[in-house]
Amino acid sequence: MRVIFLGTPSSAVPPLAALLDVADVALVITQPDRPRGRSGRPQPPPVKLAAHEWGLPVAQPSDGASLRTAVTSAGNLDVGVVVAYGRILRTDVLAATRVGYVNVHFSLLPRWRGSAPVERALLAGDETTGVSLMHLDEGLDTGPIISVIETPIADDETGGTLTARLSHIGAMLLSETLPGFMAGLRQPAPQISAGATYAARLHPDEAALDPERPATDLERQVRAFNPRPGAWLTVEGDRLKVLAAAIVTAEPPPGAIEGIDGAPVLGTTAGGLRLDVVQPAGKGPQSGSAWLNGRRGAATAVDR
Repeated sequence: MRVIFLGTPSSAVPPLAALLDVADVALVITQPDRPRGRSGRPQPPPVKLAAHEWGLPVAQPSDGASLRTAVTSAGNLDVGVVVAYGRILRTDVLAATRVGYVNVHFSLLPRWRGSAPVERALLAGDETTGVSLMHLDEGLDTGPIISVIETPIADDETGGTLTARLSHIGAMLLSETLPGFMAGLRQPAPQISAGATYAARLHPDEAALDPERPATDLERQVRAFNPRPGAWLTVEGDRLKVLAAAIVTAEPPPGAIEGIDGAPVLGTTAGGLRLDVVQPAGKGPQSGSAWLNGRRGAATAVDR
C-alpha cells in the first residue's frame, strides 16, 4: 500500500508513526515553516521534524498549485491520509490517488465538523468525544465514515491533554482500520447531516473570561483554551492569562478578585472561580497564590 500523508501539528505525529507499520509512506506533506517564539524565526512543524527523523521525504507547498504538483510528483499512490493538515483539498488533489483520501478527525462526526473540534467539545460540556476515520469528499468533514472510536471526556481534561489522547486513539484506529478499508472489507457509511455541528476556528477574543457568566462556563473556557490561545482577564490594564482554575463555593461580587484561603478567587454570576495557575503579561506561568502574594494579598477586579 503506497500512501501519501498530510499533517502538520504534533497531534499528527502518532498517526504518521502508526501508518509506517501498515503502509509504504511515499511522501509527507506539511505546512511551510512559520515564525514562532520571541525570535520570530521560522520553525519547522512537528510533522516535518518527525518525518526527517524517520527518513521520509517531505514537501511543504505554500498554495493549492504547489500542493497539486507535490502530490502528482509522488507517482502512483493508493491512498492519502490526512491528519490536521490545515488546508481543504480540492478535487484535483483528491483524484490523485487510487481510492482518494481518508481523514483522522478528532470528534464523533457529524458533531464538530471543522478546525477546532476538541476545544468546542470542551466548551459545550460534552461528556463524550472520539475519533472518526472518514473518506474525504469536497465538503468540510462531510465524507462517509469508515470507523469511529468513542471515549469519555474527563472532568480535568484540557484542550491540550484531550488532543494528545485523541491523537493516540486516532493512531490506533488508523492502523487497525486502513488495511481492511483498502482491501474492501470496510464500507464507509454516509453521515447523518441532521446532527451536524460546526467547530469554528478559535479566536483569542473568545477566550476572554466574562464574570457576568457562571463559574461553570468559565472553568470550561480555561480548560478548552489551554494551551491555545489561553483564557485571559484584563486586570489593572494588563492581560492575565488563566491556565488552570477550579470552581469554589466562595462568591465574591461578579468581577471582583479576592484572596480566599490564600488563593485568588474571581466572582461570577454563579459561584467563584479559583485562579490556580496564571501568567501575568511578560512573565512565565505561576501559581495563583504566588501572584496574589506578589500583590500582598490586595483584592482587585476585572477591567470592564
